[in-house]
Amino acid sequence: MIDPTGVLLSATLAGVVAIGASVAVERWGGRAGGLLGTLPTTIVPAAIGIAAGSPDPAAFQDAMFATPAGMLVNALFLWTWRVLPPRLPGDGVASRLGLMVAASLSVWGVAAALSVAALTAVARVPLPRGTFAVALTVALVGVGAMACRRAPPSPKGRRAVRLPALLSRGLLAAAAIGVAVALAGVGGPLAAGMAAVFPAIFLTTMVSLWLSQGEAVQVGAVGPMMLGSGSVSAFAVIAAWTVPAWGVGAGAAAAWAAAVGLVTVPAWWWLGRGRAQG
Repeated sequence: MIDPTGVLLSATLAGVVAIGASVAVERWGGRAGGLLGTLPTTIVPAAIGIAAGSPDPAAFQDAMFATPAGMLVNALFLWTWRVLPPRLPGDGVASRLGLMVAASLSVWGVAAALSVAALTAVARVPLPRGTFAVALTVALVGVGAMACRRAPPSPKGRRAVRLPALLSRGLLAAAAIGVAVALAGVGGPLAAGMAAVFPAIFLTTMVSLWLSQGEAVQVGAVGPMMLGSGSVSAFAVIAAWTVPAWGVGAGAAAAWAAAVGLVTVPAWWWLGRGRAQG
């Protein structure tokens, strides 16, 4: 069942976050901006909406435990924005960007479909789903850390961005996440978990930075965004236990604080010390 309020809330928040994420990278560079742009944000109202629509705690946990797999798929999506641009044909900005968007979304679509199929198969066997989700979260943080080592430079943006361009970023992300959440309302919990991590903000950030600042700025932000996205997975895993135990409000707040403390803060410290270039 589609919850119009939940769809509107998630879409609005996604639009705001998409604007903030791209502006953060432009102003502070890929390292700081990439981490700030990947704080657990749209996943919070999505989790609250799933909890409200799923009176069975097991169904809510299924959706949350699916999130780390989805974020690993998103990490692959981000990685394509580093490795594919130098290999794209042509010199025109529009043609190269169009090819990049099509290629990255194709990779995400195939990987997401395989992930849903794998999660469905795992759900049929007596495996500790929580342990599996934790392992995927640790793997995501590890992959993100590897992507940050010897990464390309992460410069700040040099061009001023006008208000219409900023608003268009928000509208694109809002539309994408709104459709994803609406589709989740007519699917099962696994589909809901995947929809909650549709790369609307990542896609909007990459496209808008490419158009406004050039390829170098968005390429430099890929590694920190991959690393920072581990906080989203951490939130989902922790919320799977705290929300049923403590209620939606307190459980989500505790999960957010724990995810930021366990992933974002250490990543900020590590990147700030320059160890990512080692």
